[in-house]
Amino acid sequence: MHRRTLLAATAAAWTVSLPALAQSWPERPIRLVIPFGAGAASDMVARRLGERLQTALAQPVVVENKAGASGQIAADLVAKAPPDGYTLFLTSNTTHSANPFLFKKLGYDPVKDFTPIARVCAFPFVLVVESRLPVASVKELVAYARKAGNTSYGYGNSTGQVAGAAFSRLMRMDSVAVPYKSVPQVVTDLLGGQVQFAFVDIANALPHMQAGKLKALAVSSAARSALRPQLPTIAEETGLQGFDLTAWGAVFGPAGMPRPIVERLSAELARITTDPDFRDRLRQAGVEAQTSTADELRAFVDQQLVVWGTKVKDAQIQPE
Repeated sequence: MHRRTLLAATAAAWTVSLPALAQSWPERPIRLVIPFGAGAASDMVARRLGERLQTALAQPVVVENKAGASGQIAADLVAKAPPDGYTLFLTSNTTHSANPFLFKKLGYDPVKDFTPIARVCAFPFVLVVESRLPVASVKELVAYARKAGNTSYGYGNSTGQVAGAAFSRLMRMDSVAVPYKSVPQVVTDLLGGQVQFAFVDIANALPHMQAGKLKALAVSSAARSALRPQLPTIAEETGLQGFDLTAWGAVFGPAGMPRPIVERLSAELARITTDPDFRDRLRQAGVEAQTSTADELRAFVDQQLVVWGTKVKDAQIQPE
């Protein structure tokens, strides 16, 4: 049986009991799946969200790291889970905006196989180099790379991959892309000199920036980040006005979740992400808290698919 036909049949069976389920939910622990490993920025956000949700819902919220295959393992797991509100997915643009254009075949559909619940955060990205590299600006990095002729950049997620490829191509640097399983691994090799630069989220770079081991040269977004307002944008440094890449985080469930459960979760997440203490804790860790309704997230995902499709094409990345 075709996978979506099977899912539709399963969803139809669930529909009979959904009203009663929604009234009694939650009655047992909830698992919050994330597509990245321990140490990733999304892992930190998931655990802090989980703590708050656990209090709000009076049930344990267990964070499950299901890293691998650029988030496809976790996405496929959640897509196949019962839509009963007990399996949630804190994911990012990697699985829901970029993967459809970076891979020829996916085991899931980012729109049809999921129920949008709420946006929760943004992960500002910075262009960083190891502190001993003799550059202090984007222009100096470009000049260094062109002269050296053998530079490389690392990436551990789709944002870093697309940003690095676009930057290298537009700046005519001819740098080699080096893939990693996670952003922390990218940072480790960057510190060791195995790669010369990388676009990574501020959350992973911040401790090393504060220790003087990494130099941040610019942010990858169109506007300066409130987290590091002193850092220029790539556009300011190079004149590339279309350079704008920011990672985002949002909570989804399997397709077919009962509307009352979605609305309850969306409301609780909005309360959490607008709480000043929660926002400040995320800000200190290099993450910007955000919020949205379920319908706003659905429209946002549709828009982001267009944006990332264009970015991947412009970066001339061939799908795997």
